[in-house]
Amino acid sequence: MLDLYYWTTPNGHKVTIFLEETGLPYRLKPIDISTGAQFDPAFLAISPNNRIPAIVDHAPPDGGAPLSLFESGAILLYLAGKTGRFYPHDLRGRCEVSQWLFWQMAGLGPMAGQNHHFSLYAPEKIPYAIDRYVRETGRLYGVLNKRLADREFVAGDYSIADMACYPWVLPERQGQNLDDFPHLKRWKAEIGARPAVLRAYEIAKSVNQQPGIRDDKARAVLFGQDRNTVK
Repeated sequence: MLDLYYWTTPNGHKVTIFLEETGLPYRLKPIDISTGAQFDPAFLAISPNNRIPAIVDHAPPDGGAPLSLFESGAILLYLAGKTGRFYPHDLRGRCEVSQWLFWQMAGLGPMAGQNHHFSLYAPEKIPYAIDRYVRETGRLYGVLNKRLADREFVAGDYSIADMACYPWVLPERQGQNLDDFPHLKRWKAEIGARPAVLRAYEIAKSVNQQPGIRDDKARAVLFGQDRNTVK
């Protein structure tokens, strides 16, 4: 059995998608990041960066003690290795998937996250910041659209690279028109129709029926962190 420490964010969706695709048994342990649950010492022992998702695998492949991981990309790689699913067995296939997984982790996720912050959540609307991240999100959409022009999925067969990218493609929140990216639009619709993906997002609805910033206290918890947060 695997424990998934989770909240209803794009990074959280990556892992529920994988688990629903594979049928790997897991217990969902919600961490409401708007209330400060991510600072509980028990959670910090698993995820020292006070971020979701994180997992504890009580039956790791080496047969040893329970194994904990944080960072969504590391979790996807671990679970793919554990199950032998959605990650190629050959060297070149693994390289293809890995580079697009890290592209999402280093580019699409952080840039889209800043897009969300300055466009939707910042108390002061700063035109330069909004324009900067909307444009960069558009550039990254363009990269993904070009990549998908001659293939069904990001790295050949459906893989953890697709699972990582899909939750971060949110054109209605990111100032993008998906009609400008026809290959990306086709890919997003195809993945969004997968039964496991539909189940993952239904789980999100059951966990958090009021996504977003609820009040000033939640805003302070989410956006008021600094070096003093790390104790």
